[in-house]
Amino acid sequence: MKNGMFNNLSGISGGIIQAEEKKQSFMIDKYEEINIGGLEWHLTSTHISVLIVSLLLILFALIVNYKVRHTKPEDTPGFLLNIAEIAIEMLSNMVSGSMGKKGRKFVNYITTLFLFLLFCNLSGLLGLRPPTADYGITLPLGVITFCMIQYNGIKANKIKHFTALFEPSPILFPINLIGELAVPLSLSLRLFGNVMSGTVLMGLIYSLLPALVTIGLPSVLHIYFDIFSGCIQAYVFCMLTMVYITDKTGD
Repeated sequence: MKNGMFNNLSGISGGIIQAEEKKQSFMIDKYEEINIGGLEWHLTSTHISVLIVSLLLILFALIVNYKVRHTKPEDTPGFLLNIAEIAIEMLSNMVSGSMGKKGRKFVNYITTLFLFLLFCNLSGLLGLRPPTADYGITLPLGVITFCMIQYNGIKANKIKHFTALFEPSPILFPINLIGELAVPLSLSLRLFGNVMSGTVLMGLIYSLLPALVTIGLPSVLHIYFDIFSGCIQAYVFCMLTMVYITDKTGD
């Protein structure tokens, strides 16, 4: 049994090594090295993907803003305005349904966060390496959410925000503190792990299968790993953000 397990692990590791030698499609590629102040800075595929996703979102926002400002009440909205209206309405309803009336001030943040995560997760369809498959992207997002949770908790509860760590018993303070500090790690690792696993699997498939097979089969897998899983992970991250903030600010 041990020999069989060892052979399976050897086969998996051999496949990964072979995929890396043939095509490093799931690795973070370095394109340029910049030396600033004695420190080495690398331009990687993650930076390029984030830049492209950000530019697409900014371009989409500018076009929608221009059309809204220059559309008359009697005009029929076009396809782009309909898509923007549906997206904004769905996200606004999601926030208000989870957070109530107080969620209005978080609509802009949750909408921006959801669209950014969604575009990042779907960027694999454009041939890019998803930025959310890099922990250097998901961890800052988790830290930003953690800071927002703590800020709103302190703003709503003042000193009770800290004394709650000693409830229901002071003995549980270490456990409560670990639970608070685990929030950014759980948020970032959940998103990173799911996106990274899909990126690695798709990289292995493209690297190991014959060219003719990769014409049709990966398209089915892209539907799951990029579209389905990408949408679910963006939704889960935003939903947990709203749940944590609501839990700290009360009803």
